[in-house]
Order: sequence, then C-alpha cells, then structure tokens
Amino acid sequence: MDCEGVLLGMGNPLLDISAVVDHDFLTKYGVTLNNAILAEDKHLPMYDELASKDNVEYIAGGATQNSIRVAQWMLQTPGATSFIGCIGKDKFGEEMKKNSKLAGLNVHYYEDEAAPTGTCAVCVVGGERSLIANLSAANCYKSDHLKKAENWSLVEKAKYYYIAGFFLTVSPESIQLVGEHAAAKNKVFMMNLSAPFICEFFKDVQEKALTYVDYVFGNETEARTFSKVHGWETDNVEEIALKISQWPKASEAHTHKRITVITQGADPVVVAEDGKVTLFPVISLPKEKLVDTNGAGDAFVGGFLSQLVKQKAIGECVRAGCYAANVIIQRPGCTYPEKPDFK
Repeated sequence: MDCEGVLLGMGNPLLDISAVVDHDFLTKYGVTLNNAILAEDKHLPMYDELASKDNVEYIAGGATQNSIRVAQWMLQTPGATSFIGCIGKDKFGEEMKKNSKLAGLNVHYYEDEAAPTGTCAVCVVGGERSLIANLSAANCYKSDHLKKAENWSLVEKAKYYYIAGFFLTVSPESIQLVGEHAAAKNKVFMMNLSAPFICEFFKDVQEKALTYVDYVFGNETEARTFSKVHGWETDNVEEIALKISQWPKASEAHTHKRITVITQGADPVVVAEDGKVTLFPVISLPKEKLVDTNGAGDAFVGGFLSQLVKQKAIGECVRAGCYAANVIIQRPGCTYPEKPDFK
C-alpha cells in the first residue's frame, strides 16, 4: 500500500517540561495525580519551578502529536504520518520542529507571531503523572490555516485522521471540516475523550464531533465521566463503551460502524463493536520497571493506529497498542528506542 501521508493528526503541540516531584508539590499547586487540566494563573509559577529541578527533561509532546510520533515509529516509513497544529516563533518552537522532523513526521505548523509555544507541566510521583497544560500558541490555531491549499492537501492525501479531544477547546471548526471530509470520502475519523474536563465542560462540541467519529478512544475515568455527564447512571466500563459505540452518527458518516476502545491501566482493554464487547489483556509489568505513565494512553493509540492503517484486524491493533504503551511506561515521557521490536 502507498503509505505516504496515510495518517494525519491535528492537535495541540506542547513541549513537555517533565520532572519527578513530591506530594507537597502537587498540594501546593492544587493538582491531583492521573489528571489532565488546563493551567490557571495559580499554576503559572510551576513551570519555572519544574525547570529549575535537576531531573527536568524537555520532550516534544501534546497528546495527538505523541500518538502520531509513536505511530510513525512503529511504521518505520518516513513521511507516513503528518501533523498540523500551532506553535510560537521561539526557541521552544524551533526545538519542536527539529524534534518532529527527526521523528519522521511531516509537520505543517501554523506559527503564531505573538504567543509563545505551548508547554505542559508533567509532574511525576511514584511513576504516576499529572498534566497541566499552558496552551499558549497551541490555542491560536485557526481553520484558515487548514483551508490553505498546502495544508488541505494533507487532508486530501490521508485516509485516516486522529484528533485528541483536547483540540475541541481550540478549533472545533477545524475538527468539523475534517470530519465532514472523512464522511464524504469514506475515510476513517478518530478521536479521544482525552480528559474528564473535556467530557464535562466541552460537552456540546464533543457531541457534535462524535457524530463523525468511527473510533473513540479513552480511559476508564474518562468513560465514566462521559457516562455521568450524559445521565447514563452506570459506572460499568463495558456498558459505557457499548453505549458510546451506539451513539448516533451523522447521516453522511454511516459507512463505518463506530468502535469504542477503552484502556484501563493494567486491566484489560475494552473494545465495543457491533453490539458486543471484547476484552484484551495488556502486557503485565512489574512495578519496579515502571518509570512513568506519561504518554501511555497516547502511545497505545499510536501503536493501534500503526496497524489500523495497514488494515489489520482489531486484535492486532490492540496488541500493537499494548506493546507501544508497555515500551513508553518504562521510559521517561513519551519516548522510545530507535527501532520497535513488535512482531
């Protein structure tokens, strides 16, 4: 198959500022483990404090960009993947461009003149992570950039699209344009629930986008929040996955039946498809080998996508997702060795 540009991601490119901290640090800034939030004024001093730590690392991140990077790594075909998002004209932006090109991505960044490149504070305690995103330039993405011929050509060329739910806070109109195109051309459109706050506070735009979505990804906490917000009165992840898969689709997007894929940490992956649920076990990892969970969900999606674009069966896609997540949690941030050894 012609792999060039087959997968397109669109989202918030953020530079992760990652450091191991203690519980006092989390308490000081009012953040909880295993959550992802947008930065408020009270969080802003945190970035400098993290940057001053001896163990600080800077890693090109942002949920969608992580998934696309991992898919690219798994595919090992230069230019198989593309990414669109907004960065600033600064040294972090230059770092991001360099990093992404090295990873083999074809990036078309919109460069904002005024806002600095977005950052994400990654606070690691005992291997678990808390994310606080200061979107900055990432928040400035405009659909006008997407409509330009040189960028829309990436949309035309791709057959698979992946957008994390985080982008709903930035450019729902860009998501709508890609969703409509995917439906009209019988291509595959995928999104992630991404975080409880997206399900709670961006419910309307999420519901609108969902009508175009062929694959919904998420974790158990996000799935339960989605259920609560929609008054489903169930905490059962299998039931919720089924209900999400049966959510109505836009009339023009009915070619593919929706599939819901929910990860549950060390517990099995839940796949709801065609009215039934299948559970897939994950690769177990002894606690002492866990470095940090930052990027685990993103990596799962990246591994999954790498096989989906090769039209592999769903079981293979999940197996690749579990493989990629297992690699990433044994390393700091969403990083990986030079080559995958996925068989």
